[in-house]
Order: sequence, then C-alpha cells, then structure tokens
Amino acid sequence: METRDLLKKVRQIEIKTRGLVNQVFSGEYHSVFKGRGMEFSEVREYQYGDDIRSIDWNVSARFNHPFVKIFEEERELTVMLVVDFSRSGQFGTAQAMKNEIAAEICAVLAFSAIKNNDKVGLILFTDRIEKFVPPKKGRAHILRIIRELISFEAKGSGTSIRGALEYLHHVHKKRTIAFVISDFIDDGYDQILRIISRKHDVIAVELSDPREEALPEAGLMKLTDAESGNERWVDTSDRAVRAAFVKYWKERREQRRTLFLRSKVDAIPVRIDRPYIKPIVDFFKRRESRL
Repeated sequence: METRDLLKKVRQIEIKTRGLVNQVFSGEYHSVFKGRGMEFSEVREYQYGDDIRSIDWNVSARFNHPFVKIFEEERELTVMLVVDFSRSGQFGTAQAMKNEIAAEICAVLAFSAIKNNDKVGLILFTDRIEKFVPPKKGRAHILRIIRELISFEAKGSGTSIRGALEYLHHVHKKRTIAFVISDFIDDGYDQILRIISRKHDVIAVELSDPREEALPEAGLMKLTDAESGNERWVDTSDRAVRAAFVKYWKERREQRRTLFLRSKVDAIPVRIDRPYIKPIVDFFKRRESRL
C-alpha cells in the first residue's frame, strides 16, 4: 500500500470509528471498566469516625499519635489489543475480510480508551509474536496502532493463541484489560487462558464468517487451508458431508463457549457479514447489568 493510500485508509477508519465512539459508546466504557482498585495516596492524623482498620501503626508509633492511610481509586487503565494476524484472517465472503473488521474494532476500542485517558497497547501474533507496541496515550499513538493493523506484513501464517497469551502474561505484570481478537481456529490454549484470566480482564472478540461453518451445495470443490496450505477435494453435493461439516464447527464453537465460561472470559461474537456495533453494545450492556 502506497503511503498516500495508507494515510487515507487510516483517516477513513479514524473518522468512522471515532464517530461511533462519540455516538454509541459515550459513558459506557467508563462505567464498565473500573480502575484497578484503591491506590495508597497519603497518611493523615486520625479523625473521629475514621475506620480503625485504616490506621498506619508504624507511623502512629513513630509520632505517638494515631495516623490513618488514605487511598484513592486508581482510575487509569491499560488496554491491550491482542490481535490474530494469521492467514485465516484474510478471508471474507461479504464486504470485508476478518482482518479488516478486526482493525475497525480495535480502533473503536482504542478511541474509547483514550477518551477515558487510558493507555492502549498492541500485540500482533500468528504462530509467533509479530509485533509489540507498548501501551501509551494519545491520538497519535492510536493512529500508529491503526497503521500497524492495516499495513503490517506478518512473517508467520499459522496461529498460536497460547503463545500470544504467554507473551502477554510475561510482558504485563499489572492487571490489564485484554481484548483477544481472533477467529479462534486454534487449540492448546486452555490452560494459559485460565491462568491469565485470573490476573487480567480478558475479553474474547470472536470473528467468524458464515461460509466457514457451512458448505454450499456446489458439487466437487477444492478447499484450501489458508494457514497450512493443505488442499482437499470435497463433494459438497453429498448431504452427509455438508452435515458433518456443520456438526464439526458447531462442536468447536460449543467447546470454546464452555472454555470461556469456565475461565470467566467474556465473549463478543462478531459475524463479519453483519455490523459489529450491536455485539459490542450488547457486551457493554451485559457488563453494566452485572455491576
């Protein structure tokens, strides 16, 4: 992509997604994502009515007079966008491919975060860690993230969600809001997901295309695995073959739902042939109802 075209595309995404943030998500982000907790601010002399559990006994002993610890809400958050850049993202039978929708969703989440004065970082992964952009604030930083999402050329082709989560686990010691944006066509990440969800607030954004989960009745077709390159001829006129294909993907989807539920991970299912705004709004509403 030429520099001029790239900047034009970045600007288009900024205009579209910032408008959505201002119109649709005003206030929801702040109310749903709280600070990490209470942060120590200072000590002051004990006053009548103070909770005795807040007394700082070391300082009180030093001055021979009771002092209490004062805490304030730690409002600033860190949002990490953990984005699957494998070749299965280069698929789409509607108006856009999965990786294009992923870029727009990331922009919506990122602009929501900086509007709330939070930091945003990016991890791009395939079967390896492709790119890490440390969390920062500001519009210029978000535009850089969008540029990476629409112009970065990955070296790997496969998917390792496990590797991405392990990297996040090591690179961020403090609690973060981690949006994992992927089609989740992968296995072997169950254990690390359970571990990391105890420390971070993990939200799975599941991208899917209906054509991936149902075969058309079109006779003999050659199917190619985008990540491995493996090819197979399939007789789609066979009803049993089509039914087995649907059954396989349905079972995978149900297994994933069970994993997310057990790991206490919220999920945002996004079909790329439909507007992604409604699933995100529904997610915020579910979160608000639990507060």
